[in-house]
Amino acid sequence: MKCVSIKGPKEFEVTEKEEPVSKDGSVVVDVKKCGICGSDIHNWVNGAPEGLVMGHEFCGIVTDAGSRTDLKVADRVTALPISPCGHCEACKNGNPQYCPETWSYALGLSVTNPGALAPKTSIRPDMVLKVPDNMKDEEVAMVEPVAVGLHAINLANIKIGDKVLVIGAGIIGLVSAMFAKKAGASKVVISEANIARAEKAVSLKLADKYYDAKDENMLKKVYEDTGKGYDVVIECCGNAPAVTSALMAVKPGGTVVLVGVATSAINIPTVVAVTRELTLKGAIAYTKEEFQTCINLIANKEIDVLKFVSDTVTLDEVQQAYERLTSGTDDAIKILVDPNK
Repeated sequence: MKCVSIKGPKEFEVTEKEEPVSKDGSVVVDVKKCGICGSDIHNWVNGAPEGLVMGHEFCGIVTDAGSRTDLKVADRVTALPISPCGHCEACKNGNPQYCPETWSYALGLSVTNPGALAPKTSIRPDMVLKVPDNMKDEEVAMVEPVAVGLHAINLANIKIGDKVLVIGAGIIGLVSAMFAKKAGASKVVISEANIARAEKAVSLKLADKYYDAKDENMLKKVYEDTGKGYDVVIECCGNAPAVTSALMAVKPGGTVVLVGVATSAINIPTVVAVTRELTLKGAIAYTKEEFQTCINLIANKEIDVLKFVSDTVTLDEVQQAYERLTSGTDDAIKILVDPNK
């Protein structure tokens, strides 16, 4: 079958691989739609691991239910792409997202477990979730990134009336902004270097206004708007300037949730966190309950995720899609891939 894999830094290649079969009870699906994630972009930029077939946000149709007796051929599903051990303290406490094995064999994130940038993929059976019939394929493919944003906001413990700053207007930042409003924030502001994307966030009513992250007077504007800073800052970029801005823009005693993933060590002014007694929380992935909650929210039309979808491309167009998402000027938020086109 035709698939897309990493060839080198910022370079994909379209290759042929054998179709997956059920192993150890795995569920095999025909992929209908697959999303491009920010973590995928990190791997593409670094060009590693070479040969990796990415894609962990998807909608699929079961062709082999494997060991899942509650599934049948033609069921529509998605899945948590993680690989938790199931028996460590984190797993027993309902937090598989920080199990030591969670990312070891993650779908589309490890060479041994090819993802959904292909017409078919094979999924660990206990991670597969059936979705309601009223959900569109595009909505199903959005469940995974939406769950990341929900997890971040749950950790932020936003109170009614809080003012919230979200740094980064990619899909996770904008989903976080959406959930911040839903949690009762009186004001939600975006900080973003890509002005086209920032303006789109405001036009979609996901943010009340935006700051240009390149503006050297941004922090001055923060204090003009808030007095002492924002109650909560959600950082969704994972680089030193963004994390530094988060520490500087939150009020004394406030909360910063770090969602962005840095691929190398970064330097930040921890003295700010110390002298202001800030609460810093890391946020990674989601719990299984949060994942299911997002399925329910979308199926019940309590949130609209289709407004995040900017385009749908073919496997042959994946390279151009990644270039768009990293251009710094395109307003695309989420690009989906249809491997059957």
